Amino acid sequence: MPTRHGDCHRNRHRHRRRHRGTAAVALAAVSALALGACTSDSGDSGSKKAAPGSGSKSVAQGGDDFTKAAEQTAKMGTTAGPGEFPRTIEHARGKTELKAQPKRVVVLDVGELDNVVSLGIKPVGYAPTEGDDGIPEYLKRHAGNPKSVGTINSLNLEAINNLKPDLILGSELRAAKLYPQLSKIAPTVFSIRPGFTWKENYLLNAAALDRTDEAKAKLDAYEKKAAKLGEDLGDDKPSVTMLRYLPGMIRLYAKASFIGIILEDVGVPRPKNQQANDLATEVSPERIDEADADWIFTGVYGDTKRTDRTTAEGNPLWKKLPAVKNAQAVNVPDETWYLGLGVTAADEVLNDLRAHLVG
Repeated sequence: MPTRHGDCHRNRHRHRRRHRGTAAVALAAVSALALGACTSDSGDSGSKKAAPGSGSKSVAQGGDDFTKAAEQTAKMGTTAGPGEFPRTIEHARGKTELKAQPKRVVVLDVGELDNVVSLGIKPVGYAPTEGDDGIPEYLKRHAGNPKSVGTINSLNLEAINNLKPDLILGSELRAAKLYPQLSKIAPTVFSIRPGFTWKENYLLNAAALDRTDEAKAKLDAYEKKAAKLGEDLGDDKPSVTMLRYLPGMIRLYAKASFIGIILEDVGVPRPKNQQANDLATEVSPERIDEADADWIFTGVYGDTKRTDRTTAEGNPLWKKLPAVKNAQAVNVPDETWYLGLGVTAADEVLNDLRAHLVG
């Protein structure tokens, strides 16, 4: 699997090894209640403010290791063959042994949810994004009825423990500080971060689940579908802007993002201000004309009224953009284009792109 772009700087706070106690002891140590464990970002979304005590950086923050995350994640996984247990999984927080194939899986983010559901697994627990109603619509049919374990910003360790999981899947960027407590509840496997590393994260999760062959087949099908869309668009492909409104900010998504990887796989050109190996650049409502492209695909995180969308799109500069005049500035589902972070969401995005760009 080819590596992709980069990752945020990771503060690798290494905790001292403690004697393995019961889950109850671990829970007591953290008050056995919902605790902030990650950043305020969700997938490629959210604000730049870290949750109190999380010690993690925002999804949007770069750093010295920004270009290495995909490459590092691609090296993780297992040397065990299909059906071989016990197996050891090398991941972002070290090594974890799985004595048998997991049957009760808890996922701590939307990307991990997409990953396990795509492999035919119905998780017993799930942490949705902040303010979300629960399971994304595009996954509801196959996700079963996982119990809530808090949100990605506020994991409920007691709820996780009560589900008696035999595997917990998450990421270091989200919940680095809670890894010691989580790993006492059940074997825990962390990727480095969510987002543009979605393909590498998928294979890492699949290695823990003994579903590597299935994951590779799903990714291969996605790659062929993206390549076919690119062929059908021909040599003169339209440029695409990814514009997203969030509370307190407006983003133009760049290459090191979930949607950026998909557009690159299709071969769609991007405006110069979206070609950086970064998650996104930010613009103000007064500079909304920087979203100029042949097509503008717009997403909204959360309540539209809490964003500056009305102000931005009321700007005369917005109304003068060719894409706006040509009805080629369209809204897209936020839960797949920005929050999905997995192969199922990526497949949905390809369907949407074909519908708009090819017709």
